[in-house]
Amino acid sequence: MASSILETLEIIADKIPSLDSEIIPIENAVGRIVCQDYIATFDLPRFNNSAMDGYAVKINDAGKEVTSTQVIYAGDNPTMTLTEGSAIKIMTGAPIPNGCEAIVPIENVKVTDTTLILPSDIQLNHFIRMAGEDIKNGTVFLHRGEVINAYTIASLASQGMTHVNVTRKIKVAIFGTGDELRPHFEKIQPHQLYNSNSPMFLTRSKELGCDVRFIRTSADTIEALEKSIKSTLDADIIITSGGVSVGDKDFTKEAFTNLGMKLLIDKIDIKPGKPTIVGTINSTVIVNLPGNPLASMVNYELFVRAIIRKLSGRIDHRHGVIQTVMKNDYTAKGGKYAVVLGTFDGKCFEALKVQMPGMVSPMQKADGLLLITPDVKTLKAGQSINMIPIKWDVCSKIKEELFGK
Repeated sequence: MASSILETLEIIADKIPSLDSEIIPIENAVGRIVCQDYIATFDLPRFNNSAMDGYAVKINDAGKEVTSTQVIYAGDNPTMTLTEGSAIKIMTGAPIPNGCEAIVPIENVKVTDTTLILPSDIQLNHFIRMAGEDIKNGTVFLHRGEVINAYTIASLASQGMTHVNVTRKIKVAIFGTGDELRPHFEKIQPHQLYNSNSPMFLTRSKELGCDVRFIRTSADTIEALEKSIKSTLDADIIITSGGVSVGDKDFTKEAFTNLGMKLLIDKIDIKPGKPTIVGTINSTVIVNLPGNPLASMVNYELFVRAIIRKLSGRIDHRHGVIQTVMKNDYTAKGGKYAVVLGTFDGKCFEALKVQMPGMVSPMQKADGLLLITPDVKTLKAGQSINMIPIKWDVCSKIKEELFGK
């Protein structure tokens, strides 16, 4: 019996484990997933400091004339104590001196030959950056399961950290099935087809941060398939396409089963893309997608992306949605759980007019997809919908409503 779309995603969330970790330099960690909580070992800022170029002053001197003979620069370690009737010139980022109650920006001070006239509206602690107001010593500033970006690196560097513990890169192996499928760099005969799926899976998996290798297309014999599978069992994910429908030579599932595959998903109740299997051989996840390019792309985006996120240890491994509206009317055949591809202009979703399972061109146009239930036959312009993005990542820590209401 075919699993539903939601059942399939729940099986992935429940059955797919996170991978082990490695320690790498922080400069190499962008895009990787953190494997532990990181706790601050000191305050940031480490000391009270000036937020402006200006003068360190006393509140009681507001509106008065004061003297100033000293300067504190960023990087200095001041030992003086500020007293009433005087001000100390201070630069942005410099530690404030003992006795300082506020900083007055330099542009708010009237300078005479020998004195300063301070404004009358000085507020306590104004323009003083307090120690720990950014990151407090002993608090978690980076959580397990978060994606590292350039700004995460700034936080790590601010704590003097040189290396970070992250999930190791996911190893993906890709091969296709079918004697009629030839590599795109070879000449083909009129009865043959180019293999567009494998290059698509390879580059998409790389785009998602995986280490990927490509195995030349396997011949349609069970012995050849089993040989290809055995050569890739050191991978974390094996992705194949085709060979799981009802044709006489469709025995990819049998080849995996012969090698001990534990089946998690046999078929998926989705149009396009029903002939999809997900299983495991030991710790390797097996995904066999449909042979039709658009159908395989849809199931890659819905299910393989979810598997990759789960293996990576992301805390937000579930699909997120963008709530938007239809730009145009769209007529569906109804009767099945289906996927609608379309473009998104930041305001509206416009369903692609032509999107058949065997097509290639709609894939490069699609910004996102909609999931619709069997009872939906028409989507009206202006109707509220939930779009799952394709061309950028919107993820969630919780189960979101994927089907529009």
